[in-house]
Amino acid sequence: NGKNKVLAKKNKLPQIVKDIRAYEPEAINYAYQKNISYSQLSMYRSCPHKWALQYKDGNKLFSSTIHTVFGTALHHVIQHYLDVMYDQTVVAADKEDIVEMFEEALREEYKIQYKKNNNSHFSSSEELREFFEDGVKIIKTFKAKRGLHFSKKGWHLVGCEVPVVVTPNKRYSNVIYMGYLDVVMYHEPTNSFKIIDIKTSTRGWNDKVKKDEGKQFQLILYKQFFSEQFNIPIENIDVEFFIVKRKVYDHPDYVIPRIQTFTPASGKVKLNKANKALNEFIEEAFNKDGYKDKQHTPTPSKWDCTFCPFKDSPKLCN
Repeated sequence: NGKNKVLAKKNKLPQIVKDIRAYEPEAINYAYQKNISYSQLSMYRSCPHKWALQYKDGNKLFSSTIHTVFGTALHHVIQHYLDVMYDQTVVAADKEDIVEMFEEALREEYKIQYKKNNNSHFSSSEELREFFEDGVKIIKTFKAKRGLHFSKKGWHLVGCEVPVVVTPNKRYSNVIYMGYLDVVMYHEPTNSFKIIDIKTSTRGWNDKVKKDEGKQFQLILYKQFFSEQFNIPIENIDVEFFIVKRKVYDHPDYVIPRIQTFTPASGKVKLNKANKALNEFIEEAFNKDGYKDKQHTPTPSKWDCTFCPFKDSPKLCN
């Protein structure tokens, strides 16, 4: 009976949601195609030399941290909760033990990254415990405040990790942009979509981070590519950063929320800026046969170099 109810619920989905769920992108042929992503664009804009060392030259140094492990595990459980909530019921989602699921996901992701780090630890048991406890607080807040952010009144979950695979610059048909959208929602009454990107943060985003156009470009480009891939009017698509904080300050007068949302401007001006940045990257780094044979200049800064995986490799970067 439970399976029949789920099946009946899925049959009631709007056709456009069914079509997007059924979409399977064409596989990238690495024999002649190069794939790029937002993380590559971001890295290139911060330091072209770092991008070249890692992607063009193939120096895959370990760069994971407890923060990336935490983020991956938390994404997994929030997306699972939403899957159950929209494909079944809120009651069914609330019955899921996502705290236990989070603990398991945190442990498994750490094991994966531990192996990639030549079986060397990059965190301590005390730090892992602290991050786990922070995650539990986020999960409890998310479930308690879920109704403020995710409603079933007219809303459908299109999917989590929805793929977008496009050729952003038609002059470089061998360069393919690949991305996965954390959460995509469809509002049937208004025939509109919302693309949500989940971000984990220590204490949230301040005004400086919100004004960082580089961060905004990720969702702005996703909006454009989602529109192109599924032939959806771009004005029918909204974007939102869904920011969850590990730590919140105690304030004597009011409670500081653990969940923060931020909607960047994503009109024509911002779309043009994002496209210009992406096309400059493609034209500087690639030709029609693959990577350009050129030296990419380092752009050192105290912040970037401090956290660069090549900081202790003078032969690669001094």
